[in-house]
Amino acid sequence: MAFELETAQEFQTMGTGPAQFKIKLNREIPKKELLKSTSLALGEAYIRGDIELDRDLYEVLDMFLGQMDHFRLNPTALYGLLHSSLTEKNQQQEVSFHYDIGNDFYRLWLDETMSYSCGYFKNSEDTLFEAQVAKVDHILKKLNLEMGMTLLDIGCGWGFLLMRAARRYGVKGVGITLSEEQYQHFSREIREQNLEDRLEVRRMDYRELEKSGMQFDRVVSVGMIEHVGRGNYERFLKNAVDVLKPGGLFLLHFISAQKEHAGDPFIRKYIFPGGVIPSLREIVNLLPEYELRTLDVESLRRHYTKTLLCWRKNFQRHKETLATERGEEFVRMWELYLASCAAAFHQGVVDLHQILMSKGVNNELPMVRAK
Repeated sequence: MAFELETAQEFQTMGTGPAQFKIKLNREIPKKELLKSTSLALGEAYIRGDIELDRDLYEVLDMFLGQMDHFRLNPTALYGLLHSSLTEKNQQQEVSFHYDIGNDFYRLWLDETMSYSCGYFKNSEDTLFEAQVAKVDHILKKLNLEMGMTLLDIGCGWGFLLMRAARRYGVKGVGITLSEEQYQHFSREIREQNLEDRLEVRRMDYRELEKSGMQFDRVVSVGMIEHVGRGNYERFLKNAVDVLKPGGLFLLHFISAQKEHAGDPFIRKYIFPGGVIPSLREIVNLLPEYELRTLDVESLRRHYTKTLLCWRKNFQRHKETLATERGEEFVRMWELYLASCAAAFHQGVVDLHQILMSKGVNNELPMVRAK
């Protein structure tokens, strides 16, 4: 890969082969910052407007992330950023930092279901809304729900999965979230859709589950374990298992990595404080310790690339309004986040896995995958 680099002092071609794009540096990036964290230094420079590109941001990032081996990271220099507190109080603040920006903000670029996780594109021409509904249906089919069953959603977001489960399968459900904005939205939806007799949402930490006295036939968690921190994976699994009935099913949907690492400094500083992406192998390795039998593992990596590109397209429609309301740097930061994540999934830097498990042996399930 090669690109042209323009600074106030010089113009040069970096790399080998024909230049694919041009980077204009309006201000030099200190070498020590690049050595400390390449992604953080470049990200902050882009947010400030110190970097200009002559090609689409996603396309440039997609090529750059194909060269991840050349990125530098000094974990010692960024220890405080990469190793935040795992206490309930701190993690409540971290969740609020991201999810309580405001429902109106997320409503601008998510679909009508307010689903902030990977869609499931059964057909190439599917809309984002269709893909998000298909994702939820895909999960609910895997859970093999029946009328009257009970379902817990750990990290329930704005509540679409539970509302779909209640309406289509007649289940009774509880959703827990730490976000005040999500809690208020889901509470209102339950009232307006007359689902008070079937659904309940609680503003509750997952660590409170083991002492809650609740029991469920099914447990699901979508995009939640990335927020609990590596030191809390076992506690998270223990709490999920403690409220799951013997033979019950647990579906875990999460962003995964090939190998264990502390997280990306840019994402942790500006988007998801405390966020850590678990590797697939470290999660699967823990399951037998908590009576969990692995039934099915599926990758939806390419679906997440497409989901993120849809989100970015929606986001771009509102850039001018957001710049007026929240500032140009906020807009550049969030577009960089969406585009870089799309590129990360496309390049296989990260993945998305669904693991279906049973608590102990379950011989009552269909012997083939749900279709």
